[in-house]
Amino acid sequence: MHNFMTQTLHIITGPTAVGKTEYALSYAEKHNAEIVSCDASLVYRGMDIGTAKPSPAEIARVPHHLIDLNAVDQPYHIAAYVRDSKAAVADIFARGKSVVVAGGSGFYLKSFFAPVIDIVVVSDAIRARVAELYAADGLEGLVADLRQRSPVGIGNLDALNPRRVLRALERCIASGKSLPDLQAEFAARPEPFADYEKQYILLERDPENLRQRIVHRVDQMLQAGLVEEVECLRELGLEKNPSAVAAIGYRETLEYLKGAIQLKSLAPSIVQNTNHLVKKQGTWFRTQIRKPDQLITF
Repeated sequence: MHNFMTQTLHIITGPTAVGKTEYALSYAEKHNAEIVSCDASLVYRGMDIGTAKPSPAEIARVPHHLIDLNAVDQPYHIAAYVRDSKAAVADIFARGKSVVVAGGSGFYLKSFFAPVIDIVVVSDAIRARVAELYAADGLEGLVADLRQRSPVGIGNLDALNPRRVLRALERCIASGKSLPDLQAEFAARPEPFADYEKQYILLERDPENLRQRIVHRVDQMLQAGLVEEVECLRELGLEKNPSAVAAIGYRETLEYLKGAIQLKSLAPSIVQNTNHLVKKQGTWFRTQIRKPDQLITF
């Protein structure tokens, strides 16, 4: 017999500003569920306005997990997310509630469907060596070295993406294995949530409507005090944390505070980068996650 309460993860995703928060809240209320956040920026305390973090009123409607876990100067990685999300899911089911996973961060989302953590340990010395090679010989030098270590080919690696090539070469050097061997080992790793069924819901909107929502949302964030929020977070060490600094809304505001862009360019810059992110998210949902069980178009 299908036991809804203990077996199914209800995974709700979609691009930035599509309306995930409200949809997930209503869905969770209907299904006696608690929400596990799947957003890489919501884990940081104080990153509230620029992340559109659920408000105290929204959190009062439905309990949320994996929000406000870390100080903003302490990076939080995918391995920690998998550990913490597994613990949260087990805890919610143990209390007889159901689970809604809501958010749009690519790797965090993928962790519910496939293995995402690599167990190859790369030392700082190897990282430095590969970085030096990149500085000296560029992407071509990295790819040439990688092909030497992987004479049978480099599998499905995107050889035009410097970050991916850097990581791949580091792992080959650290493990002494070819890239196809590492890829095969990675694919054979256990899926973190293999024991659960997944009900995967993808939210979409008309592109023009989504663009208008993004413009409105950025204006609201600036009116709500995004610049002041970033000033406070700088005092708390925001710039020590590469993943927090890279978050859209925060990186542009930092540029403004450093004098790199003018105030009048701040909103358009955030809007432009958010639209670019939406495109990337669309590609990720299509290529990295299986077909949704339900496609909801607003």
